[in-house]
Amino acid sequence: MQSSKTDQIRALLKSIETGEPGPIAVVNQSKYIQHNPQTHEGSEGLEALFKRLSLTNPRVNVVRAFEDGNFVFGHTEYDFSSQRIGFEVFRYDGDQVVEHWDNIQARKGPSSSGHSMVDGPVDATDLNQTEENRALVSAFVQQVLIQRDHAHMDDYFQERQLIQHDHALADGTDALLASLENRATAKLYEKCHRVLACGNFVLAVCEGHQEGRHSSFYEMFRIENGKLAEHWNTVETVPPREVWKNDNGKF
Repeated sequence: MQSSKTDQIRALLKSIETGEPGPIAVVNQSKYIQHNPQTHEGSEGLEALFKRLSLTNPRVNVVRAFEDGNFVFGHTEYDFSSQRIGFEVFRYDGDQVVEHWDNIQARKGPSSSGHSMVDGPVDATDLNQTEENRALVSAFVQQVLIQRDHAHMDDYFQERQLIQHDHALADGTDALLASLENRATAKLYEKCHRVLACGNFVLAVCEGHQEGRHSSFYEMFRIENGKLAEHWNTVETVPPREVWKNDNGKF
């Protein structure tokens, strides 16, 4: 019996730690498009790359992973020379992976409310509400984050409640609103490239600036009773074009 796409991706990412070549067979390396600007494309086969990485004694943990049509999106913990948190997005063509995006930042926290960047529920529920939940997050990102229409923020939350995993923010929407209105440090969301959903988990892939730096914002939400109930994220600065190691772009 063929394993699910999420199981395949879990095994693929774990092989960075183990160096096992088997899981890499899910990747069509002749068609593989790599969107991490700091990763060479085609210069080193994944088998050799993962084997080389495994010799550094890395630790890889896929905390949660979800399937959305031809996409799998995962939330990961990495411990190479330092601890990092990431989101990974893979696109399938048929039964093989042909494209990859990610967003990785240094692990920080816990938050003042005691949450880590990855703890919380890991299993998707309400699978029959996937499209409604995708639409909810899409509307929030467009209206509140991109258009900065903060007057409608409360429409998306239940009594201003929010379990917050951003290391810099406390629970509740007051802290989130204050961060969005802080001109010195606010994230300026300019475009939403993709919204992936599986039941009550939704991931928005956004582009913008923070403190003058071109940045990538990955925002994951858990929805409960039609409202945004929990939030995880990573922020990564997009390196200048002249230092990219492939020509595919971050997004």
